[in-house]
Formats: sequence, structure tokens, C-alpha cells
Amino acid sequence: MSAADVLLLVCAGVGAGLTGSIAGLASLVSYPALLAVGLGPIAANVTNTTALVFSTLGSTLGSRPELAGQARRLRPLIIAGVLGGAAGATLLLLTPSDTFERIAPWLIGVASLAILVRPRVHPEHAHPGTGPGLIAGVFAIAIYGGYFGAAAGVMVLALMLVATGESLARSNAFKNVVLGVANATAAVAFALLGDVHWDAAAPLALGLFAGGRLGPIVVRRSDATVLRTLIGLAGLALAVKLAFDAYS
Repeated sequence: MSAADVLLLVCAGVGAGLTGSIAGLASLVSYPALLAVGLGPIAANVTNTTALVFSTLGSTLGSRPELAGQARRLRPLIIAGVLGGAAGATLLLLTPSDTFERIAPWLIGVASLAILVRPRVHPEHAHPGTGPGLIAGVFAIAIYGGYFGAAAGVMVLALMLVATGESLARSNAFKNVVLGVANATAAVAFALLGDVHWDAAAPLALGLFAGGRLGPIVVRRSDATVLRTLIGLAGLALAVKLAFDAYS
């Protein structure tokens, strides 16, 4: 790993941490950077998932105002994220990672549209707690996140916005925690059984922590409608790109 590679990964990590903690699209930046420094697709996937844990650490610290007093609501979602992340990592270690390539664009596209057209929720119907549908949705997305990972954050964010009626800032904070524990669970499995390239993971993780720490501050200070539109459009663009790669 050359000094130029290390610098590239740190810078990519900052960009990915910002992108991930704001829009759930961290891998759009970090995964290509790992490929650019010479890692193969599977090694880049497991190294990326491992490094993304540090984005969660940074974004959780940055989201403390939104997370205050939410431990009871988060607990079942965290459990679902851990179980789903473990299942996804197991699938990835046992089967080829191209299984999701053809369905991922559709999942990402639907989630992005849900963010764009999210209906207004009357205050008396907002904050309904953590129902079984939300828990099941988090579990399913966590499996996808541990196995394939592309834009899982967009899916969790869309689910939080539609199912809870929370603000973008709080939904984003929940997304960062839930997806973070799923990534952390998968990362443990990859660290023990996978092909993690630690020389690449370390500089990427450093940048991810810094970017993840700044992301919630940007969300808190931005216009929610504009930011939600940008996130949805970015997700749709990624869905189109992945569809082109998968079906061409």
C-alpha cells in the first residue's frame, strides 16, 4: 500500500462517511476506492463492510441530540439488525455475492421513490413506536446489508420515514445506528473468517469516522425537503447504474 493509496483511502473515507451518514450511500464512494487500490471484488466488499463500522461510530456521536431518550425504541431494532447482519454475512461467506445483483436496483429504486414521495404524517399519528412490521423490515434489510450492502442505508432510511413519521434528522440517526450494528456484526464474521485487508481498512476507517461524525451536523442544519429530494434522486441514479451493470 503506497502513500498515495493511503491518502486516497482516507479522502474516500471522509466522502463516504459524509455520504453514508447523510444519505446511506457510503459504499458508492468507499467500494470503488478499494477497487482502485487493487483489491478484488470480494476482498473489497468485506474490507469495506469492516471499515464502515467506524462511520457508524462517528455518526452516532454526531447524532446524540436525536438519539437522546430513544434507547427503548432502538433496542428491538438493534437486535433485528444484529441477527440480520449475521445472516447476511453467513450467506456471503457461503455463496457468491452476485445473487442480489439483479434485484438490488429494484430494491434501491423503490426505497428512493419512497423517500421522494413520503406522505405527510399528521402529528397525532407520528412516533408510533416499534411495531413488528418495522422490526421485520429492519431484519430483512440487515440481511441484504450484510450480504450485498449497496444502498442498504437508503432502504433503512425510507423504512424509518414511512413507518414512524419521524423527522429526517431522527430517522437518519436511527438508520445510522441500526445499519451500523448490522455492519458491525457482519464485520466480526469477516474479520474472523473473511479476507479483510487491514492495511486498506485502517486508512479508510479513519476517513469514515471523520465523515460520519460530520454527517449528522449537516442533516440537522439542512432543509429537510431539499435534502430528502437529493437523497432520493441519488438513490435512483444508483439504481439505474446498478441495473445497467446487472442487465447489460
